[in-house]
Amino acid sequence: MALLLVTFIWGTTFVFVQRALTGIGPLYFITLRFALAFIFLALAAGRQWLNLDRFTLRHGCLVGLILCGGYIFQTLGLKFTSAATAGFITGLSVILVPLLNAVFYRVLPGPLTLTGALIATAGLALLTLNPGLNFNPGDFLVFLGALCFAGQILMVERYARLHNTWLFTSIQLFTVAMVAFLLALPSEKLPNSFTPAVWQAFILTSLPATSLAYIIQNKVQQFTTAIHTAIIFTMEPVFAALAAYLWGQETLTGRQVAGCLFILLGMFLAEIKDHKSQQLNTT
Repeated sequence: MALLLVTFIWGTTFVFVQRALTGIGPLYFITLRFALAFIFLALAAGRQWLNLDRFTLRHGCLVGLILCGGYIFQTLGLKFTSAATAGFITGLSVILVPLLNAVFYRVLPGPLTLTGALIATAGLALLTLNPGLNFNPGDFLVFLGALCFAGQILMVERYARLHNTWLFTSIQLFTVAMVAFLLALPSEKLPNSFTPAVWQAFILTSLPATSLAYIIQNKVQQFTTAIHTAIIFTMEPVFAALAAYLWGQETLTGRQVAGCLFILLGMFLAEIKDHKSQQLNTT
């Protein structure tokens, strides 16, 4: 439920980010979003910073670099492809996570979990893709971003339980902000003033959609699998579509509604697998 809350926050803020990017470059937006989120978490951590060690710093920077790669590749790819196509390719993390898990850690998903991932992927296609799909270089860039997001989920599963959650998450956010800033300096111009839409997006994305979202992911993913997390995250385009329908005056077709139902079915199949595992463990 906590991860589903994170996905809901990400999905409902998409409309506000779209509006904000008309008044600021995407790299500077990422920089300021993650910088504000880092400041909030750093202050909340307080005296816990006295316990920072080189292993937390190293692992936090590593996961932060992978997370930043996801945002950068996705942003660059959006210049050459549609938002719908980018949403589908990014959602392919649901399949990439078990594949990477099998390649690097030799861990194969169970049949119900794999079936849930495939059904959720089919739902993503129904929800986001339009007929006559043509691939272009932008799609490849977004796919690299999806690989990074899948890698971030796997790295959080591996390292989160080893470190203080507040410090581990804060280092990740700081790394994203610094890398995005260094890339923005030669390529974008920071506006002299921000529009109300930009300020609104900063507040909504830096605190709930970044600070809160990533502290929750890094905390609760210690109690579930990376594959299950990826399946839950496929709900993001569902919440984005609902937000666009309710607040963006967009319409939902029957095919898109079917896609939402497929994603829900895939998530429930993964839940059934988890509940069965818990019952076996208790017996």
